[in-house]
Amino acid sequence: MMKPNTESDLLKLIRDFFKEKAPALKLPQELGLDAPRLRKFGDLTSHIAFKLSKELKQNPNELAKELAAYLKARIDKGPLKTRIESVNVAGAGFINFLFTKHYFYEGLSEVLRQGATYGRQNIGRDKPVLIEFVSANPTGPLSIAHARQAAVGDTLNRILSFLGFKAKKEYYLNDEGHQIDVLANSIYLRVKELKGEKIEFPEDGYQGEYIYDIAKEILKEKPDAEKEKIEFFLNYGVKSILEGITRDLKDFGVEFDFWTSQKGIRKSGKIKKALEDLKRRGFIYESEGAVWFKSTSFGDDKDRVVIKSDGTYTYLAPDIAYHREKYRRGFKWLINLWGPDHHGYINRLRASASALGHEKESISIIIVQLATIFRDGKPVVMSTRRGQLITLREILDEVGKDAARFFFLMRKTDSHLDFDLTLAKQQTPQNPVFYVQYAYARINSILKKSETELGLSGDIAKLIRRADLSLLKSEEELALSRTLLQFPLTLKFCYETIDPQGLSVYLQDLATDFHKFYDLHRVLGEDKALSLARLSLCMAVKVVLTNGLSIMGISAPSQM
Repeated sequence: MMKPNTESDLLKLIRDFFKEKAPALKLPQELGLDAPRLRKFGDLTSHIAFKLSKELKQNPNELAKELAAYLKARIDKGPLKTRIESVNVAGAGFINFLFTKHYFYEGLSEVLRQGATYGRQNIGRDKPVLIEFVSANPTGPLSIAHARQAAVGDTLNRILSFLGFKAKKEYYLNDEGHQIDVLANSIYLRVKELKGEKIEFPEDGYQGEYIYDIAKEILKEKPDAEKEKIEFFLNYGVKSILEGITRDLKDFGVEFDFWTSQKGIRKSGKIKKALEDLKRRGFIYESEGAVWFKSTSFGDDKDRVVIKSDGTYTYLAPDIAYHREKYRRGFKWLINLWGPDHHGYINRLRASASALGHEKESISIIIVQLATIFRDGKPVVMSTRRGQLITLREILDEVGKDAARFFFLMRKTDSHLDFDLTLAKQQTPQNPVFYVQYAYARINSILKKSETELGLSGDIAKLIRRADLSLLKSEEELALSRTLLQFPLTLKFCYETIDPQGLSVYLQDLATDFHKFYDLHRVLGEDKALSLARLSLCMAVKVVLTNGLSIMGISAPSQM
């Protein structure tokens, strides 16, 4: 939080308590210090008593009371005394900490001093992380489901990078298989149709307008394209759609560090090598004319076929090879964002990672639930094959990048999302992204007025940093300070849950507290000392809004 050693000092005291109480006890890496959900519970809370009560064979409430008494005694005799006002046990075993005003004043100074680096924590210690997301088959433009994954994956990458991880982004290109063959045939038939030939279009063909557009492009370049082999249409279609996907993602603020082709993996022989590796480890066997992966050895409900009786690979085989390569490239933590239709695939992939000798915790698979688009109060019905879908491009054109990214991050990734296009376009406090950006613009306006109304000149930021923060005493000023200092904890929470949604909630809370403070207190008044103190508070809010919006890939407009 605001003072770098406050949380770490508390954690040290908690560790010291358990070392004295149970020297043989193996403490978890995370000791459960979080911002409480409700302010009435204080400024910081710990649920460590729940985590360790079973191992210590002690009631969590009794353990919490014992720990709280230990902490109180040491806080009263150490440097934390000026920062922690009280330690209380609540509920079945929560330990809540209430901070002093001095703590908040120190914290605001830290926010202003650190500026663009405020909130950074070296949690990752340069650990290489690869986040794979979107990875849509190049059979059509990106849908809103892919758009949500793009917003989540890119923001998660930014959070982890901010917290000291070496995080990279990858798009896995499914550029071969049945769906790609259907795409090629769909384009071929539309080319023939445009040439005047009567065709019978298959029910499972891709029927969107974009197929006609590709067919027209082809005929413009090759008037007799209908004579080409089907592979020509396959390659042309994949290339054209992929260019559109890349362009839409870039306009959405998402650019990938790596693109990996499934076709390339197969041609390289890496699938064969991966299966040979598993065989050497004793996890491949033959039965009923097929080759099987013994995934039940690692918690899967049944073994999985990797080579069918006709000699072709199943979907799992190239995925095993692909993830083996991720580890071989030096990544220590793999994060995959998948759609809900892949839920049943999780155990078999985790099993393959374990079979290849990697820790179970080294791979995280996050299911990103679907989104429903609402326009004029009615849900939009979508079908990819029929071409009846709202695309990422349409969302960008209608509401813009900022609103799109913010709205896609407003719900937990494992929860269904309703995206209200009408609300996303409104310039009212009901629109959350407008509400947050308006707080930033409002602060800019205040700072600009301060130059004339207070007669400030020179380095205004330096004058503000020298302000007497102890003049900030109102409930709204302290509440706003409290929220500001929860920014690092919010980022840590997003890392621990592998979900950036908490950041969108936090920024809305911060904007709410700022607008409430601004509505009730005049920032630029006759008392210059108090005005400078309140300007410092505004400047600190600006710092956190800048950092938070930047991590979300959203702009911070100076005026609205």
